[in-house]
Amino acid sequence: MIAVGVVGVAGRMGSLIARGVIEADDLSLRGGLEMLGHPWIGKDMGVSLGLAEQGILVTSDREEAFVDSDVIIDFSLPQVTLATAAYAKNRKKALITGTTGFTEEELQRITEDASFVPIVLAPNMSIGVNVMFKVVEELAGLLGEVYDAEVVETHHRLKKDAPSGTAKGLALAIARGRGCDLSEKARYERHGFIGQRPSGEIGIQCLRAGDIVGDHTVLFAGNNERIEITHRAHTRQNFVQGALRAARWVMGRQPALYTMMDVLGLNA
Repeated sequence: MIAVGVVGVAGRMGSLIARGVIEADDLSLRGGLEMLGHPWIGKDMGVSLGLAEQGILVTSDREEAFVDSDVIIDFSLPQVTLATAAYAKNRKKALITGTTGFTEEELQRITEDASFVPIVLAPNMSIGVNVMFKVVEELAGLLGEVYDAEVVETHHRLKKDAPSGTAKGLALAIARGRGCDLSEKARYERHGFIGQRPSGEIGIQCLRAGDIVGDHTVLFAGNNERIEITHRAHTRQNFVQGALRAARWVMGRQPALYTMMDVLGLNA
């Protein structure tokens, strides 16, 4: 039985992950973290989730929440996840995180923490999206810069970061396939008199509307034809199942920074 702790247990993803852990035969929910002052603090986690009593109280203290956990799952905000990663490093806990919106410096801090404990960092934990990463990279290499490449992502109105981590991952996959540096080729949004499109540009466009869980499209457009690859998340359950799969996979791994591609065996 793998003991799991969940950060942001009352949040959109945290609550679904906690439910998934409770319902799994091989996982045990051992702790839930929420921000100080949250109405769930001090209450039974199961009851708060609308399930049977679990005998575990929601807390705002990391040590109290995760002392008995083998692995911590964190879908929250960059500053929260950085604190969780530091705790995991000091307490030798494995970490699974789907948090997005990190700066390069923040990602470097997580990479350094991963030299002490195994960390799975993935902007999207669905199987379909990670297969899409691989397919997009291969297509980009086959088509080259003759085909213009665009990434378009759409999410719900409450999403705080843009572009999404998945959109960035898809743009990176295009850059890898082409053998170029994304920082030199990326074009985020467009407005005004922009002139002719430069050769090799990788466009990234973002939409925010309604309660859309997450849509991502990669467009390769050449003369007289185009290829479009689209992934649509119908619910967040695909992210939940991916996170639980990662939690099972990470147990016993050597300290390193892993991705969902590693979990799914797509890096071979």
